Amino acid sequence: MKFTAQQIAGILEGDVVGNPDVEVSKLSKIEEGFKGSLTFLANPKYKHFIYNTKASITIVNKSFVPENKIETTLIKVDDAYLAFSKILEYYNSIKLNKEGIEQPSFISESAQYGDNVYIGAFSYLGDNVSIGNNVKIFPNTYLGDNTIIGDNTIVFSGAKIYSDTIIGRNCVINSGVVIGADGFGFAPSDNGSYHKIPQIGNVIIEDYVDIGAATTIDRATLGSTIIREGVKLDNHIQIAHNVEIGRNTVIAAQTGVAGSSKIGKNCQIGGQVGIAGHITLGDNVRIQAQSGIARNVKDNEILQGSPAIALTDYNKSYVHFKNLPKIVRNINDLEKNKWE
Repeated sequence: MKFTAQQIAGILEGDVVGNPDVEVSKLSKIEEGFKGSLTFLANPKYKHFIYNTKASITIVNKSFVPENKIETTLIKVDDAYLAFSKILEYYNSIKLNKEGIEQPSFISESAQYGDNVYIGAFSYLGDNVSIGNNVKIFPNTYLGDNTIIGDNTIVFSGAKIYSDTIIGRNCVINSGVVIGADGFGFAPSDNGSYHKIPQIGNVIIEDYVDIGAATTIDRATLGSTIIREGVKLDNHIQIAHNVEIGRNTVIAAQTGVAGSSKIGKNCQIGGQVGIAGHITLGDNVRIQAQSGIARNVKDNEILQGSPAIALTDYNKSYVHFKNLPKIVRNINDLEKNKWE
């Protein structure tokens, strides 16, 4: 699909400087631009690329004034980075604009779905599944019995959503995600074996949640594992049974959260963080990558290390740790001189 500079400017409420009728059908980096592509300039360190980019259209800030001759048509906006992100969203919505039910697929007679849905080939919708309007279920997806999915949510290929899961509106579930598998619950027996504890709860995912590829969210033993509105989960994250994650918290890849822990809202958690079970993290907590959290954390704390300590204390301690051989030599010298 092609768009003219004038059409794009209308979407972005921007001003065209150059040929309003030039057309684009692809997106590109400014340094890799080619005829028929749209790019943007937001970071000043890339400014020199605009004078030789081959991109047909470039989105720039209104404050940008060319210092040399340029060939690309400009669209001037208040915030070039934000404007380009809007174009990406628009482009993605067109690219993913599929409708209809492909065959072969299995849809239970008791399943219900709304208007303008897409159900890809080899998908399975179990008994009493309910999906809203404009939902897109890509091929090879499994929706267990009694699953509910709200309007405008996208479930990409190969996701597995177990029974009784509730997913809200405007969510994105990426490929390989598993939601609602049994939590890790086993009781030790006298003979050293382990007895499985039935996991009969479910998972609730509220609106505007993004879940990265191959992330797993376990169902609760009793009650619900809950992912609150606006949470963003990266790829390869493990969320255990009965965990609750507060609104607008973001968690990077390979983090693991053990059972029954509660994470507050607006937290930022780095990659490969380990969070022990049955603890509570407050609101606005920031945890640096590869930290280990084994205690309750108050609001607004910034932590690093394993076990994690306050970031400022960690940085001070790390300076001493790097100098530890020198410090030991100095102590040994002092001890030696003391007895001479």
